[in-house]
Parts: sequence; structure tokens; C-alpha cells
Amino acid sequence: MKHVKSGIKLWNKAKRIIPGGTQLLSKRSEMFLPEQWPSYFKKAKGVDVWDLDGNKYTDMTIMGVGACILGYSDLDVNAAVLKVVKDGSMCTLNSPEEVELAENLLRIHPWAGGVRFCRTGGEAMAIAVRIARAYSKRDKVAFCGYHGWHDWYLATNIADPNNLDQHLLEGLQPLGVPKSLANTAIPFQYNQIKQLEEIVEKNDIGVIVVEPLRHQEPQAGFLKNVRKIADDANAVLIFDEITIGFRKNVGGVHLLYNVNPDIAVFAKALGNGFPIGAIIGNSEVMDVAQLTFISSTYWTERIGPAAAVSTIKKMEKYDVPRHLSKIGSEINKGWNDAAKKNDINLEVLKPNALITFKLNYDNGQAIRTLFTQELLKKGYLAGPSVYVSFAHTKKIVNSYLEAVNETFEFISKSINDNNVESKLEGPIAHTGFQRLT
Repeated sequence: MKHVKSGIKLWNKAKRIIPGGTQLLSKRSEMFLPEQWPSYFKKAKGVDVWDLDGNKYTDMTIMGVGACILGYSDLDVNAAVLKVVKDGSMCTLNSPEEVELAENLLRIHPWAGGVRFCRTGGEAMAIAVRIARAYSKRDKVAFCGYHGWHDWYLATNIADPNNLDQHLLEGLQPLGVPKSLANTAIPFQYNQIKQLEEIVEKNDIGVIVVEPLRHQEPQAGFLKNVRKIADDANAVLIFDEITIGFRKNVGGVHLLYNVNPDIAVFAKALGNGFPIGAIIGNSEVMDVAQLTFISSTYWTERIGPAAAVSTIKKMEKYDVPRHLSKIGSEINKGWNDAAKKNDINLEVLKPNALITFKLNYDNGQAIRTLFTQELLKKGYLAGPSVYVSFAHTKKIVNSYLEAVNETFEFISKSINDNNVESKLEGPIAHTGFQRLT
């Protein structure tokens, strides 16, 4: 590989003038490979990425943090976007594409009767919670899972700074969140239905928020019991499908479990890299959006809806979720085979479309960092997770798994020699939110 000096130099500059270095925690270089990560891209196509120094990599990690489900710079989605850019992406009048997108989402989800749009997942969840609180006329939210950066969510860490540690990210301080919001967001663990029952018994819960699936399958009856608890409490049930939506099936994964929420939220994969967020819900609940003020100029631009319409069309035409599952299954088997061959204690977590692994060692994060470091040398952007895309092929995966096997062999020797940390050419990657400078 060529040198990666340009990206490292620019990242160090960015940290001085952009607090946090970038706009998204998951894109911080320190989350991958501190002081070695290329950090910036010049071009991305399919699963290929070129950095500022012209190095070409294959993306076998998060694919734009799950946004590019079809692959980078998809020709069909780009064509739809370029057309509306040429014709005008913003106007005093409205975009007809948002009506077409709304109709598509309601067709896919027959239980729903209304749709609102925004441009990102975090704000989509803020909108959903606002609508739910307005409908239920109650403030308190019971939730499990990760749901973004807004005050309603971070407020749970006012009462206990560790409340969110078991919900994907550690170290999320509620600094700047009004203390008056303490005890308005109460967490429970996924598949722990008794925890939710106790929360609802002791609190006037008006909203229940759940990620219906991430890396744990719902136990028998869990989602149906959540639905029943919400009904009995007259609470609005929100399914946050920002991460899982459109990966196991075209639409919300809740359709596979035959449990309908009152509101479902989508973003990420919906626009294949172009900003779009959608909040769908039953007619009665969504109608409250006419009474509570939810409004923003750039929610009316044309690119996001045009991209989403094209993305959905292609996903349906080619049954993209089936491809994601098949490719993810290959990665799953390859990781397990390579780990067994090299005597590495590794645990693979599904679903296949969001395949990830855990290294069961006290110094697991150092080992994970070494994995990323060595695969970068072989031309791969890699980590413990792969957001599988339609652009990932069996040939690409086979080449990647050969590199994984070689890397596991190197790691196994380092573990046995007790010198993992000394093999690192930079610091150990971060695991959560923390100050950078």
C-alpha cells in the first residue's frame, strides 16, 4: 500500500477546528485505527474507496455507516438524483417525489396511514417522540436500544450516567440537556419484558420506543408483549428501524414478526447515501402532526425523496435483502472457519445483513485494533462489523476472507506470544464517546 499521510494530516487539522473532528462519532478515526486510518475519501464506487493519497480499499466494514445498502454511487439512484438536480432540487413549490415516496411506504406498510419526512435518523426519532407525546399527552418514555443524540434520549443519563451504557454506546454525558428532563426517559433491556412491565406499573408512560432487532432475535412473544403493554397503558409504540429497516426485507422488519407499531422510523438505507428520514404511523396518531409544530426548510428539498424512490424500486426489483442475507452468511461462515482454524475465541452475531463479531479476550479491543491495522495493509477497510451491501459479491467476500484468515493467523501468534499491544503501530481504538483533544 502507498502512504496515507494526507488523510492523517487532514484529520489532525480537523480535530483542531471541528470539535470532535467530524459530525459523526462512528466516523472518527479513533474508532477504527488511531493515527493510521486514511480518514477521508476522494472517491467511492460499489465497495471500492479511494483515499486522498490514491490508495484503493475494499470496504468490508460499515459502508457509510449503513447508509449505502446498494453500494457506493449506485448508477440507478445517481441517475434519479442527477435528474432532479438538473431540473431543480429546491423550489417555492413542493416536490412531487415526496408524495410518491409516501405512497410507496404506505403500500409496503398497509397498517400505516400517514408519513412525515426529514433528512436524518436522529431528527426522525425526535419527530416520532414529539408526535407520540403529543398524542398520548404524557411525557415519560420507556425505551430500549440506541436512538440518537437528541435531548429526549440523553435525558436518561441525568438520573444515572450509566443508563445508556448497555444501549450500544458508552460515555454519553447529558451535558447541556435540561435537568428538568430527568426521569422522563427510562431504559429497559431488550427481551426483558418484566423490566418494561415494572417501568409501566411505576410510571405514567406515554411512549414506548424499541429497536425491534439489532443483534438479538426477539424471544418468543417479546414484541407482541411489548405491543400489548403499550395497548394496555394507552401508550404510543414506536419501532426505531433506522438501522435494521430494509435489510431483512423491503420495509420494516416488524412486518416479518407480524407486530405493527403505532409509528415506525426509517433513515440510513432508505436513500442509499442521500439524506432522507421517514416517520410512518397509523392515521390517528400521525394526524397529531397537524397540531404540534414540526417544520424545516430542507425537509422539502427534492434529492432525498428522489433517491429513496429509486432505492426502494431497485431493492424490490432485485430482492436486495435476500442478497444481503446470502453474502452475510458467507462472511459469518468465513469468520467462524478462520477463527476455528487459528484458535481464536470469536463470537459471531447476526443478522447476516448486519454481521458482527466479538473477541472474547480481556484485551479484545487491542486485538480488534490489530485486526483493522493488518487488514488495512492488505487493502481493506475492516472492523468487527460488516454492513452488507448489494455491491458485495461472492468473489469480493472470498478474497476478503482469505485476507482474514492470514490476519487471524498473525493475531493468533500474537495472542500466544502475549505481544498483541506491541504489534500495534498506534494507539488502541476507542470504544465509545470521549474527548479527542
